[in-house]
Amino acid sequence: MSASRISSSKAWWKHDYFTKPAYKFRCRMTELLGTPDSSLPEGLKEELMEILEKPKPTVLPFSTARKLKKHLQDKGHPFYLHQLLEDSSLHLPEVVKPPRNPELVARLEKIKAKLANEEYNRMTRNVNTQEMNRNGTLADFGQQVRSVKAVVVTVFNFLVTLVAAFACSYMGSQYLFTETATRVISAVIAASVVGLAELYVLVRTMEGELGEP
Repeated sequence: MSASRISSSKAWWKHDYFTKPAYKFRCRMTELLGTPDSSLPEGLKEELMEILEKPKPTVLPFSTARKLKKHLQDKGHPFYLHQLLEDSSLHLPEVVKPPRNPELVARLEKIKAKLANEEYNRMTRNVNTQEMNRNGTLADFGQQVRSVKAVVVTVFNFLVTLVAAFACSYMGSQYLFTETATRVISAVIAASVVGLAELYVLVRTMEGELGEP
């Protein structure tokens, strides 16, 4: 017997399988039932006769096959059950799943939720909210962005003021000076004075925002 047939035989004895015997099984069983000294138990004989009387294809239940195997082994018959079932087909019963208990399902859902909560707590137990507040929250970050924006606007205004002062001085100096170089120098001096004044105001403003005296 091959390894695959041995494996099938082992599984066959453990489960409530049903076999559709082939022609050889019917002939051997007819021969066995017709033998006077077969000494088959009455219950087993009735089961086999009932199977043989049915029209083809016949079905051999597991319980009957187990009784027949035991009888053949005990009486020492020259053929074995696997020889009788040669060329037969094996049919597995359909597995019917039992309905799930609603209480058990609800309990499992509670257990899953509890485990998920414990996993979340385990993952977030090292998160320190005080440390987050000390390092700064999103509101603090927004405040810093607004401060940077104010500084950028102030610097832009400072540059615009310098350009405007230079342009006004250059245009106004044409009534005092005729040479272009003199007009440029006077415009630079005027823009520098205005720039120093603006720079002083800018520095004082930034010191006030930083809380310095």
